[in-house]
Amino acid sequence: MLTLNTKTVFALAVLLRVVFFFYGLYQDEYLPVKYTDIDYLVFSDASKYVYYGLSPYKRETYRYTPLLSWMLIPNAWGGVWYHFGKVLFMVCDLITGWIITRLLQNIHIKGAPLSSNRVSILSSLWLLNPMVITISTRGSSESVLTVMIMASLYFLIVKKSITTSALLLGLSIHFKIYPIIYLSSIMYYLANGAHIINLPVIRWINVTNLKYLIVTCLSVSALNWLMYKIYDFEFMYHSYLYHLTRLDHRHNFSIYNIALYYKSALTENTQNIENFAFIPQIMLSAVLIPLVFADRDLISSLFLQTFAFVTFNKVMTSQYFLWFLIFLPHYLSRSRYLTRQYMWRGVVMVLAWVISQAAWLGCAYNLEFLGINAFSELLYASIGFFLVNCWLLAQFFQDLS
Repeated sequence: MLTLNTKTVFALAVLLRVVFFFYGLYQDEYLPVKYTDIDYLVFSDASKYVYYGLSPYKRETYRYTPLLSWMLIPNAWGGVWYHFGKVLFMVCDLITGWIITRLLQNIHIKGAPLSSNRVSILSSLWLLNPMVITISTRGSSESVLTVMIMASLYFLIVKKSITTSALLLGLSIHFKIYPIIYLSSIMYYLANGAHIINLPVIRWINVTNLKYLIVTCLSVSALNWLMYKIYDFEFMYHSYLYHLTRLDHRHNFSIYNIALYYKSALTENTQNIENFAFIPQIMLSAVLIPLVFADRDLISSLFLQTFAFVTFNKVMTSQYFLWFLIFLPHYLSRSRYLTRQYMWRGVVMVLAWVISQAAWLGCAYNLEFLGINAFSELLYASIGFFLVNCWLLAQFFQDLS
């Protein structure tokens, strides 16, 4: 059996990120296809505007909270400081891994904690994951968000600090709105205790989860109010409203991909399919999954919620996979798919996900880079990837049930 310890995993994690980072510098300098994510150029330009006292939204396609551009102001200093953001994202990436490790150490199955070796192996699914490393070293900011979400869970589950956890969840919702779906699971998780109102539908509300809800809302509201006072309506539009109607059709694994592509070429008003896409997505991820799974295992419920949210989202890129990968080690710690009896099924699930994703990438490469008319193939690949994800979600439901 593979034997690992936490120090070895973290040493390898740091080393791999350093290697990927310097390889990225080489590729950017000498190869025609650049390593650095285009979003990093957007972040850096926005931080330069902030540095000179202007709005980050003067940079076209900057669709994020101003907090991110504030964090990356050192990028504007030029020289080696231009890489400050990548180093920050790598550090957040590692901190996320550390929190995942601490949460795994807090798990008890049948009264016994997980072994150190098992904790190390499971945490390596994040810390040594080449996709995770590539995304942060290319300059994607997702790790800033993941560290906020995992820190919120750490203070809730390990430190038992309702206020700190709620403040951090509010910060993560301000940073990117989708973590708001976690509120329902956390509310159900905290439902044990004296009820405020003894009515069938709302009897699960108590002082603890009501406090959590209020503090989270105050945290989000305070940050949004501050940004609105500074940047006016352009903050609301670019950070939130834009994402309700965005029609990204490039690098988009979603089943809505081709429909959005054709709609983007139309000049007349048509039915807004992107608005209807929210209905099954929100019902499943924010309502049904928390109702069934939140009181059994909070983090596994968050894993299911996020996986469902990403699967049914009208936009799905590789960065979105990190949203549910942060919860995967915890889910697998209790999963039967790591036992000898069911491991074959786990292997089939991984292969199905990887192969269906590779098929989509092949079609997208033919279309976008080689200019081959592969719209039909891309549509079939999108449907195939969607169906595989739905099947995987059903397997996860069955596993946790």
